[in-house]
Amino acid sequence: MKYITLGQSNLKVSNICLGSMTWGTQNNQDDANQQIEYALAAGINFIDTAEMYAAPPSPETYGKTEKIIGHWLANNKQRRSELILTSKIAGNGLPWVRNGGDITGEAIIQSVDASLARLQTDYIDLYQLHWPNRTSPHFSKHWPGMLKFTEVDAKQHSAQMLEILQALDSCVKAGKIRYCGLSDDTTWGINEFIRLSEQHQLPRIVSIQNEFNLLHTKDWPYLIENCVHANVSYLPWSPLAGGVLSGKYLNGARPEGSRWNKAQRNGLFRDNTTVNQAVSAYMEIAQKHDLSMAQLALAWCNQVDGVASSIIGATSLVQLEENISAFDKSLSEELLSDIDSVMRQYPVPF
Repeated sequence: MKYITLGQSNLKVSNICLGSMTWGTQNNQDDANQQIEYALAAGINFIDTAEMYAAPPSPETYGKTEKIIGHWLANNKQRRSELILTSKIAGNGLPWVRNGGDITGEAIIQSVDASLARLQTDYIDLYQLHWPNRTSPHFSKHWPGMLKFTEVDAKQHSAQMLEILQALDSCVKAGKIRYCGLSDDTTWGINEFIRLSEQHQLPRIVSIQNEFNLLHTKDWPYLIENCVHANVSYLPWSPLAGGVLSGKYLNGARPEGSRWNKAQRNGLFRDNTTVNQAVSAYMEIAQKHDLSMAQLALAWCNQVDGVASSIIGATSLVQLEENISAFDKSLSEELLSDIDSVMRQYPVPF
């Protein structure tokens, strides 16, 4: 297992981060316990969760994943120091979370306390903003015409960001969180948070997790270059594109219990002809080089310059073992050239 320093922090995290959003829907407590134990045994010390989980998000599943992790922590108190544990405050738009309201300083304080209670721990190593208050080009909103940046009141959002940093600062000083990060944000968001933290001597953002995979490379090269030079660790979420890059959804397949059989998940990762053609082409490359489709996708993501730690999830130990093994795979120049050819043919399939 390889370890990296998370941005300008003293946290040493594995280059594999165990995602948990299916714990509470597709996975139960016993499943989660097994995955945590397996991950720790493999050298993974980085676990990501969020107040919004389990997914798909709903009033009934809100907070369930944190409670599941909390149950494990309560029964393994002596092992808390083995984990670098992250969580996230949900952004606006979910009516059952703060009535759909923005992230504010008050919301930060309340949400941190609620997450600590569910997680049954005294501190969270990395606390992240799940998505910004302003609409950002994430969750498939990256197409021209879907956003109007000129209509955004940057000064208002900057003022909100300062209030958020001040609340995070109070949580750091209280020992409730150690470091702060972003999720589903942009280069402007990263740089404005850094500017405000430097100007007001407030906690500095150390990481950002955004969607990044063979089918969705919008952060390369500009945002990832920004992360490298600003020393903000880039953490790809959904390196398998919601399971699409496992190949299991090809030709309209819907395996029982899979994510695309769940409400609100169909369509988040587009099921269209172009996606199927791209995945089929990548499948041929994987077979040619004696890799599973998932291993190809994860190994590719891992070798991208500027990627710090990839967030992987699994609904079974078999899947988790296969996914972890991908990070030991070395991709030849021939294989990377094959991938590049497909990527040029299908640069933005969804």
